[in-house]
Parts: sequence; structure tokens; C-alpha cells
Amino acid sequence: MLEWRMRIAPAIFLTESERARLQKLARGRSTPAKVVLRARIVLLGVSGMQNQDIALELETSTPTVALWRTRFLALRVPGIERDASRPGRPRKDRRQLEQMIIEKTTRTRPSNATHWSTRTLAADIGVDHVFVHRVWRAHGLQPHRVRSFKLSRDPDFATKVADVVGLYLNPPEHALVFSVDEKSQIQALDRTQPGLPIKKGRCGTMTHDYKRNGTTTLFAAIEMLEGNVISECMPRHRHQEWIRFLDRIDRETDGGLEIHLIADNYATHKHPRVRRWIARHSRFHMHFIPTSSSWLNIIERFFRDLTTKRIRRGSFGSEQELVKAIQEYINEHNRNPKPFVWTAEADKIIEKVGRARAALDTARSR
Repeated sequence: MLEWRMRIAPAIFLTESERARLQKLARGRSTPAKVVLRARIVLLGVSGMQNQDIALELETSTPTVALWRTRFLALRVPGIERDASRPGRPRKDRRQLEQMIIEKTTRTRPSNATHWSTRTLAADIGVDHVFVHRVWRAHGLQPHRVRSFKLSRDPDFATKVADVVGLYLNPPEHALVFSVDEKSQIQALDRTQPGLPIKKGRCGTMTHDYKRNGTTTLFAAIEMLEGNVISECMPRHRHQEWIRFLDRIDRETDGGLEIHLIADNYATHKHPRVRRWIARHSRFHMHFIPTSSSWLNIIERFFRDLTTKRIRRGSFGSEQELVKAIQEYINEHNRNPKPFVWTAEADKIIEKVGRARAALDTARSR
């Protein structure tokens, strides 16, 4: 006949201070629930109850009761107040994985795509995609994003930057400095259906298709000291229109002041007739930014704001409506003008572009 024997849990004996501490933990309202359970397991074990009976009483499992009775016998009260340390990936191995993720993200591409995602890189290396995401976030890596750029190869880049930035930071006395350009081919687009207005929980809407109702070109000059804008919309942007706009600047500024115009290298600005006009108006001085450096011309920032705030979401039934909307925006700007303040020094710009050129040349040589 087989004889079944039940394993007897080891007896637990408490000191008065241990009993008081366990009772406090078992009743504590701010004590974590897991610590309350552990304290109650030990207190019931002191009374002589067996593990399966304690498990029934506390609605937990027998292995859990056995674990914390054993843990208490080994470590006493501190052993149930904190979790035991758990083994994890060796720190050295983690650093190696982080370095591998950074190297592959910045220097390689998947065979079937232009950039890595967390899941494709995780599958390639053999780690969890959450770990890849954490490494990217810690090191500021965003492979899904890209920004456009163009480095100027103008041989006179440094000289032109120093000239233009010098006008921004230290304008000459008894002179006005203008950043000038034309925003060409602005389209009067009329949406095929009315958009829905913005409401709680939903952004405004507009149709993706449209009808073209003509174009216009905006000639504009922003005065750097106060931010006033001189402007005129014309149907074309040839040298004839440019000279007409220069005449407007000449009429609307104090004849006793020198005029310094900062412009890009568009052929219209350097047309022989334009040069003869400049020669006849001795108070006008042209300053050209380096090629491929539109960011150096502040009027481009004004054009960006105009596009974002008034044109892009607008709907215009005719070219005249578009011109009216542009002029209203500029008139409102001139009622309370705010200049664009340039802060970057020429030396720092030249140094930064030099580093970018070196990095680009290195990438090409690979």
C-alpha cells in the first residue's frame, strides 16, 4: 500500500519588531499591494497554516506562498519589501548592440528600401524593435525624416556672405537697406468644391483639385531697419518689370538716402539695361547673395509667411482677387511692421558651410 506524505512548510518564528513591521505592512493603505500580500503570507505562516491553505485564504497560488515564505526565512523583512534583482543582458553586450544600431542606421541602407524602419533594422540585427526605437530616440536618429539642402559652389561665397551679412548686422549711416526679389507665377487657384470649416475634433478641409484662374508675379522689397514692404504685382517678370519696380523704390524713398539692394543672381537683375539704370541712379547699390543661397535673402522669409498665411489655403476666382488678397496682406503688415532680425555672423556661416562641404566631399569619395 502506497503512503502519501505531504511536504511540510518550514516553521516561521518572528521577533517582536519583525511582527510589528509585518503587521504595519499588511495594513498599510499606501503600501504596494504586492508587499501587502507578502506580509500576510508570512503572518499566516507564523500561525502554522500550510501553503495550500494560505493560498486559498489569500486567493493566490501555492508556489507564490512557498516563494515568499522561503524568501523571508533567508532575508527576513527586507527580503519581502523589495524585489530580487533579475538577470539581464550584460551591459557590455547592450553597448555593443547600441553601437551596431547606430552604425547601421547612419551608414547603411536596407537592400529594398531607402532607409531603415525600427522593425526592418530589428529583424536584420535580431533584436526587439522597441529596443531599436529607444536607441534612436536616445541619439536623436530619425531615418524616416529628410530635409533638402544645396551647398553653394560660388567661388566668391565668403566675400558675398561677408558683404550681405555686414549690411544686415551693421547697416551704413544715411542709407536704407532692402532685401528684394520677385515671387513669380503665383497662381490664382479656385477650389472645385467649398471646404468644410474647422470644428472640434476635426481640422478644416479643402479639395485637392482646383481650377486655375491666372497668375501674377509679386515684386517686393523689405526695408531691414523697420520692416516696411514696398510691393507691386505685375503679370510678367522680365527686366522691364524689374526696372519699373526699381523706379517705384526710387519714388517711395527719401532721395537724400543711399539705397542698398540685396538680391539673388536671377538674370533679370543683371540685365544690361538694368545695369545702365543702376549707373544712372548713383544712390543705388546692388549686393548679390552667393548662388544657391536663397536662405541668405530675408525677403524669402516674408514670401514664406505670405504663402502660408494668405495664399496656400486661399481660393481665388480671378487674378484680380489674388492680387487684392496679396495687397491686403502687405497693407496689414505695413500698418504694424516688424523687421526680420538677422543674428548669424558671417564667420560662423562660412565655417559651417566649410564643414558641410568637407562632409559632402567625404561622402562622395566613399
